[in-house]
Amino acid sequence: MVLHPGDSISTRRRVLYIILLGALTALGPFTIDLYLPAFPALEEDFQTTAAAIQLTLTGTMIGFALGQLIVGPLSDKVGRRLPLLVVTALHVVASVAAALAPSLELLSVARVFMGAGAAAGGVVAAAIVRDLFGGRRLVVMLSRLALVSGVAPVLAPLVGSALLLVVSWRGIFVVLAIYGAVMLVSAIVFLPETLPKARRHERGATTIWQRYRSVFSDRVFIGVLIIGGMTFSGLFSYLSASPFLFQVTYAFDPQQYGVLFAVNSLGVVLGVQAAARLAARFGPQWVLAWSTAVLLVAASVIILADQLGLGLWGTVVPLFVFMTACGFSFPCVQVLALDRHGKAAGTAQSVVGATNFGVAGLISPLVGWIARDAGITATTMATVMVGCAVIGVLALWLIVRPRSVARLTP
Repeated sequence: MVLHPGDSISTRRRVLYIILLGALTALGPFTIDLYLPAFPALEEDFQTTAAAIQLTLTGTMIGFALGQLIVGPLSDKVGRRLPLLVVTALHVVASVAAALAPSLELLSVARVFMGAGAAAGGVVAAAIVRDLFGGRRLVVMLSRLALVSGVAPVLAPLVGSALLLVVSWRGIFVVLAIYGAVMLVSAIVFLPETLPKARRHERGATTIWQRYRSVFSDRVFIGVLIIGGMTFSGLFSYLSASPFLFQVTYAFDPQQYGVLFAVNSLGVVLGVQAAARLAARFGPQWVLAWSTAVLLVAASVIILADQLGLGLWGTVVPLFVFMTACGFSFPCVQVLALDRHGKAAGTAQSVVGATNFGVAGLISPLVGWIARDAGITATTMATVMVGCAVIGVLALWLIVRPRSVARLTP
């Protein structure tokens, strides 16, 4: 049995790490999604179009992706703490700038920097877990982070809709600034450096180029990278379209819209928790075989139900199934990506995160483009979701090839 540094950590300390690293991981999704219920208000305040407001979401996700590509390799080179602290401080400053932005252009710029500033949390959290754990315990720990990263995007609009009862959209960015400041202080006080200096210069992983080459030369890593990117793209196609689909087409108020996200978050929770147990027993690649297939079927059912005129329930029921399948996929992608690259965990996680949010940021606006004439409907939203699911299924069977993936070690 292989011993890992985290095996000797007390249960109490492990729980503290789960809470703190989970909160750091959630900073990114909350930064991206907390203001989604405010889209109609932003459209009215700035006298612009829905497509222009969606571009602020795209800018945030691109900033988040680029920030991860910088932070991940840097954390492998200089350690975990310094990049985390510097970039989280950037998030706080950019959040204040967004709250004060007098125009949509300046808000968009601030959102890009907010995305970049939130990038460190998820990357460094996953890298710290990989520093400390391996094998099946790694599955359990990463499943906790995947639970947060999967639930946070769907829970954030619920919190955002509640905030809109007491503050304007600018107040949401003030809340994000406070959140970032709390994370910054907590990281300074509670998070130790988990990457010793000796490990930063191990042979075969001494430069950024070598780290990137090590992960991109791995066929399985490339395959799960595509699967993760497509799963997030399907999820964010829904997130970017849903404010208009449910609040305009189905006439939800912000609070009803938030409740819908709360229900969908339960599906993600169920999926992540079940995936952790099933992946440890059968292998994450076989969990992905089922979850990617369900993503395709559920998205297709949304289109069929909409074309048959089945109304709201014809959309929300298969949508819940789709979100649950996302929950099954998230931890399996992370485990297959990180278990094979312990010496370049920060780089591997940064590539996974950047691909997830960067590709999703580029693909999710397709919903608005497809719907530019007829408006956003369940069919236009699910069309993009189906396309993403098809690519994910092909990547699994043609690139990852589940039968070729070795079983996890204890």
